[in-house]
Amino acid sequence: MQEIMNRMKARAIALLADGTVSRVMGWEKGEGEYDWSPALFENAEEMEAFVYGDYAGANLSKYCLKLGKLEGKTLVILKPCDTLSFKQLIHEHRLEREKFYIIGAGCTGMKDEKGALLKCNACKSKEFAIYDEIIDSEESRKPTGVMDRMAGVADLEQMTAQERYDFWQGELSRCIRCNACRNVCPACTCIKCVFDNPASGVQSKAPVTSFEENMFHIIRAYHVAGRCTDCGECSRVCPQNIPLHLLNRKLIKDMNELYGEYQAGEGDEERTPLTSYTKEDAEPGIVHERGRA
Repeated sequence: MQEIMNRMKARAIALLADGTVSRVMGWEKGEGEYDWSPALFENAEEMEAFVYGDYAGANLSKYCLKLGKLEGKTLVILKPCDTLSFKQLIHEHRLEREKFYIIGAGCTGMKDEKGALLKCNACKSKEFAIYDEIIDSEESRKPTGVMDRMAGVADLEQMTAQERYDFWQGELSRCIRCNACRNVCPACTCIKCVFDNPASGVQSKAPVTSFEENMFHIIRAYHVAGRCTDCGECSRVCPQNIPLHLLNRKLIKDMNELYGEYQAGEGDEERTPLTSYTKEDAEPGIVHERGRA
């Protein structure tokens, strides 16, 4: 993706120079080979450190929440899956569209030190949900997904209730409550999180009991239900390699089956399946029986 990177860098420098944007949100290399981190650039000299390629996996939508409060317009570079998160934040009135200039970045699939990112192996689409201009290539328009996105959820559904409980107990027991999943999630936008509230009784960093470690992740999954775009950032940043995306995908799968296919961040409708009502909605008893299965 060297050609795409060069074109984006040149375009960003031009937009900074003519005053269209005041800053650029992109990526820069860290100390390690795979350590490419989100970075803010404010002039042509700083843009020399800009990179884009196989290790620009971070979804930059979350960073726009603070950038939208600054004076001037911010140029943000978004991959196709990232644009879903950005547009969902607009639906929720968390971002103002006019505060950003969006370059849709062509993507051939992102990697980390272990190889292809899980979210890229199950790529949803190469279409951009929102953009001002697109910089891509013929290669970046080709599908990269090689996995059934819901295969892992289907495997869990084949388990007994006890087997599923044991599975998640084993996975979530590794949680160290670093809050990386919450902090990187574009759907987690509460100014004050319940888990940071001393009055909640669950403010402690490390979980004290197995109930508490389960509660944190289950509450978070239900909090983003209907709004999660399945960007996979929660699993990507987890230092314990907990497959948190499976919680979100289970809720997405159930909503699709109960209320019809829905992709958060697509279209212009602000209401989600869980904030809309129709006479065809599933009755509570049906939902309850599915939950017991």
